[in-house]
Amino acid sequence: MIERDRPPQAPVDIAVIGAGVVGCAVARRFTLDGARVCVLEKAVDILDGASKGNSGILHTGFDAPVGSLEQRCIADGYAEYMEIRDRLGLPLLETGALVVAWTEAEEARLPALLDQARANGVADARLLDKAAIKAREPHLADGARAAILVPREYVIDPWAAPTAYMMQALTNGAHLMRGAGVTAGAFDGDLWRIETDAGPVLARAVINCAGLFGDRIDAMLLGDSHFTIRPRKGQFVVFDKAATALVSGIVLPTPSATTKGVVVCRTAYGNVLVGPTAEEQESRTDAATDRETLRMLIDKAATIVPALADQPVTAAYAGLRPASEEKDYRVRVEADRRYITLGGIRSTGLSAALGLARHAADLHATFAASTVPLSEPHWPRAPRLAEHAPRDWAEADNGGILCHCELVTRREVAAALTGPLAARGLGGLKRRTRVTMGRCQGFYCSAALADVTAGRLDPPMALPDRADD
Repeated sequence: MIERDRPPQAPVDIAVIGAGVVGCAVARRFTLDGARVCVLEKAVDILDGASKGNSGILHTGFDAPVGSLEQRCIADGYAEYMEIRDRLGLPLLETGALVVAWTEAEEARLPALLDQARANGVADARLLDKAAIKAREPHLADGARAAILVPREYVIDPWAAPTAYMMQALTNGAHLMRGAGVTAGAFDGDLWRIETDAGPVLARAVINCAGLFGDRIDAMLLGDSHFTIRPRKGQFVVFDKAATALVSGIVLPTPSATTKGVVVCRTAYGNVLVGPTAEEQESRTDAATDRETLRMLIDKAATIVPALADQPVTAAYAGLRPASEEKDYRVRVEADRRYITLGGIRSTGLSAALGLARHAADLHATFAASTVPLSEPHWPRAPRLAEHAPRDWAEADNGGILCHCELVTRREVAAALTGPLAARGLGGLKRRTRVTMGRCQGFYCSAALADVTAGRLDPPMALPDRADD
């Protein structure tokens, strides 16, 4: 029987709605600041919405609108990630990025983009000529005319980081309720009473980090919303690990007025990634991929790195970005009702999350009493998923390898199924271990995994159909 989360018995200082990367970072920030925090997540696991599908890039904010809240939060989030990563065991693949111009018109836009980067505090960005581009990315297509090198654009693990943020919140006293979709709420002048599928929660303040449903939460709890989510799908193709010999870093297109374009980059898991697309849609939950778009991405990758045309594809996925009718973040403060919205956090949420959390704490301080920061907080270690760092399969007494494609051990799976943030769905287990994410996509390990996870996942694992085997 899967144990269900129950509401805290006493009122909390902060109710965080949504356990995506922003909600995880906010929970961590307020917990370390000494607040009593309860996180409300409607899914069975954290990171189950927009945060489960992204490119895994730690951005410097070089191309963000100058002076925008987005740029400030990216810069602050980047700085804090670099400050805390060793203590939390967060990986960092120091790749750098090239913003490549392939046409004369794109090349003409590079000087203005370089000026923008420097205005945003990214002073080490610089122009490269054809020879320097080839020296850095020798497998890049010959048509590259010029590029901007952004040395401090890095690749990180998009799941281990927010998992570590939430783990640090929980191990320092925060409360997490999964399967706790918000159904109603009211503020009586002193406390919010938030009704959820798992029971009511009393809180002195609310921070809405609900991502793709942030506008609906505002409308439900405040009676109106100042923004409207317009979901934007981004499809990705993942090339097999052998492709990493062809790409050393992050290859970005020169952005236009309408899109940032398709990226080719390495991943923390030892693959090469191409994407995303930018597809407007009505559905807030449909993250399906389609063959035609994936074929387009494969062809696009091959025009950038021709040798990728011969590389097998391991996987494809799509993420939904919570875009809105404006480009900048949609932050709302209702001081009289002790309510903050962090909305419209599109493709930069992974990089900006820690900065957004600090911004939320600053906003909260304008209408709430201060708390005493924890003097000696606990620092848990993130799951070790990065391919370039030591992994559990190489250590003794790991119980043996369960998923051979991704070299996931039985000990790693067992650890992910226990503790205050135990995985409760297959998606959550994947994000904690990489299990079933390799070449066979779980074909060979699903039977053993179903046995190991029996009674632990909601819904339970279904074995693959092998009628044609």
